[in-house]
Amino acid sequence: MSIAANERTTPAITAQRPFTVAVTADAARPDGSSIHGDLGLRRLTDGGVDWHVLPSYTDPIPPADLARVDAVLSLGHIAFDSRTLDHAPDLKLVARFGAGFDTIDLAACTRAGVVVTNTPDAIRRPLAVAGLTLLLALSHKLLAKDRLTRTSNWGAREHYRGAPLVGQTVGIVGFGSVGAELARLLAPLGMKVVGNNRSGRHPEAGELGLELLGLEELLERSDYVVLCAALTPETEKLIDAAALARMKPTAYLINIGRGRLVDTDALRQALQAGGIAGAGLDVFEPEPLEPDDLLLTLDNVVLSPHSLCWTEDFTRDVSAAALGSILAMAAGEKPGNVLNPEVFETPAFAAKAAHREEAHK
Repeated sequence: MSIAANERTTPAITAQRPFTVAVTADAARPDGSSIHGDLGLRRLTDGGVDWHVLPSYTDPIPPADLARVDAVLSLGHIAFDSRTLDHAPDLKLVARFGAGFDTIDLAACTRAGVVVTNTPDAIRRPLAVAGLTLLLALSHKLLAKDRLTRTSNWGAREHYRGAPLVGQTVGIVGFGSVGAELARLLAPLGMKVVGNNRSGRHPEAGELGLELLGLEELLERSDYVVLCAALTPETEKLIDAAALARMKPTAYLINIGRGRLVDTDALRQALQAGGIAGAGLDVFEPEPLEPDDLLLTLDNVVLSPHSLCWTEDFTRDVSAAALGSILAMAAGEKPGNVLNPEVFETPAFAAKAAHREEAHK
């Protein structure tokens, strides 16, 4: 969908100063290569868009680094709030590489006339597969068996029988698109899926024939609890000591959302005391874990360094979505997956669009 003439972000990318993109240095190197693999930044070049990687990983980004920058491709979790936005007069877009946006102040971006996008569709399948991977690793006690094999301790294998899958209940907290995808992956395994989210409804829940429950009931009924929720002030430490106490002692906790969804001290205590059977964690608070963290020593905990969903198709699809948002803005079009659509009606957005139009007359 094109932005109306009085809302256009730019007239055309062939104007005097090209649309300019800064790529955050938290996950990219100066040449544009990244820890995620090939980001496909040549698409920007081919589209007449200039890009460069920021000179350092500094959070927040120094104002000088955002001078004459029209968009930021944010590869990680750098903060975008009034401290940054008030000193970035040309910034029109923050394109998140991924789905999470807990470090982005959407209200501040809207006031500043900055569009924020993310890539929820592209991350849906890889993140759901990550959740399934942790569930299967826990149910089969894979980490403990790996260690037995590496230490030639085969005699102890009788103590590590796997847990059943058929008929077991998986409770998905923060049930949305990722949760629905995970439910589809679990269906052939004969597992029952229930969900929980803030609204108590989701169109795909009905399609999949699963119940949406209150959090307390979900915790009490589930054999595996999978956290997919977004991090908000309401969900921070959602899984605390009281929540863990509601879980079955035979149940497992899996977190593929954000580390701060869980009270980590309470989780350590529950694992030590046998309050729950184990945990699978791809996210933590803090990141990385301290070298002496108890979680690193436990056989019933499977860990991944916030990267379990990093696959080739993840990088390809997430990059395509994020770069598509940038190219749309550069062409004067509304991008998809806008998190603050009200920004298009603000005076700040109109002023930035008008300023760029005037600059290229």
